[in-house]
Amino acid sequence: MRFSGLRVLTEGLTGNRGWRPHWRDPDPRPEYDIVIIGGGGHGLSTAYYLAREHGLSNIAVLEKGYIGGGNVGRNTTIVRANYGLPGNSEFYSHSLKLWEGLEQELNYNVMMSQRGVLNLCHSDGQRDAFARRANAMVNQGDDAILLDRAGVRRLVPYLDFDNIRFPIYGGLYHPRGGTARHDAVAWGYARGADGRGVDIVQNCEVTGIDIDNGRVTGVQTSRGAIRAKKVGIVVAGRSGQVAAMAGMRLPVESHILQAFVTEGLKPVIDHVVTFGMGHFYISQSDKGGLVFGGDLDFYASYAQRGNLPMQEHVMEAAMTLMPVIGKARVLRSWGGIMDMSPDGSPIIDRTHIDGLYLNCGWCYGGFKAVPASGNCFAHLIAQDRPHPAATRFRLDRFRTGVGLMDEEGTGAQHNLH
Repeated sequence: MRFSGLRVLTEGLTGNRGWRPHWRDPDPRPEYDIVIIGGGGHGLSTAYYLAREHGLSNIAVLEKGYIGGGNVGRNTTIVRANYGLPGNSEFYSHSLKLWEGLEQELNYNVMMSQRGVLNLCHSDGQRDAFARRANAMVNQGDDAILLDRAGVRRLVPYLDFDNIRFPIYGGLYHPRGGTARHDAVAWGYARGADGRGVDIVQNCEVTGIDIDNGRVTGVQTSRGAIRAKKVGIVVAGRSGQVAAMAGMRLPVESHILQAFVTEGLKPVIDHVVTFGMGHFYISQSDKGGLVFGGDLDFYASYAQRGNLPMQEHVMEAAMTLMPVIGKARVLRSWGGIMDMSPDGSPIIDRTHIDGLYLNCGWCYGGFKAVPASGNCFAHLIAQDRPHPAATRFRLDRFRTGVGLMDEEGTGAQHNLH
């Protein structure tokens, strides 16, 4: 089933009776060549690229809940490639290029909107840091525009520029950044993988990982044992728990990140705007709701909910930056479980167990990394060597100290990344 303008028109005129499910709901088979644990954006994109680029189809994606019920459906939808450190810079640049062709490739509307990402600076030091980052972005081949105070005012005149404590000095503008519809990304990759023969098995929780003589042989699940030659762990905030089934202790912590959305309003915010001193970020959805978030809840947890003090903190930051939204009513909030690494950068690597692969440590950056994460992880699983864009995402960097990528310079404290 392919989507087109003619198809949409035809179905609209005939009662929408010709649409079919986007993917099958199969029972798991006893054996696969590759099992992907985790049916979020990263797991689904991994399966898709394994099938599309490497010609593999005897693959299962095992999801303990439903597709779109994890972090891929619990985020603020931001897409960007404004990283400065070698390793991160190449990877997120690769991801943005994949985002830009994703709708055509998947034949699915993921509502990619390159409305631009604006990072505000509030001190001379921040402005200098943004200048260095902009140069790194341009050298990588991405776009970056350093704006002064007047340039920011022309772009977003509704901000509080003269706040006594946090006056706006300028900003770093990344025009190719923007937003995409989070759950549509999951659905599009699920549909694309299913169409290439991948089994997407929902309500199938992995309860154990089978290992024989140092090699993975399969997994135990709530729906029976499944044998596999290769297994990939892509479970975000549950990475530590699933890796423990294989006897591994990962250098990650799980923290909660809340997000919020207001009632629908007339268009007012045309970009993604971030507050440099309050760790607050906001955009406006196509339905009119203001989508925003802030800091982690700052305590380790596996609960998909947040606490009231952090909600108050985020609302205070919102009012500090743009008092104009003060009367908007918040409709709902939700929490995602972030797998925070010590240096704030991800891990895409083989483990010490033959046939067992790991993809985790995405911190705040999971959604914007979805295409490149799946593309690079599929390359690693299929060819047993890292993709050129992900060569620095090694697991052993935390043991050796070589190649650490602390993008924010905050040190080895998980919850500060």
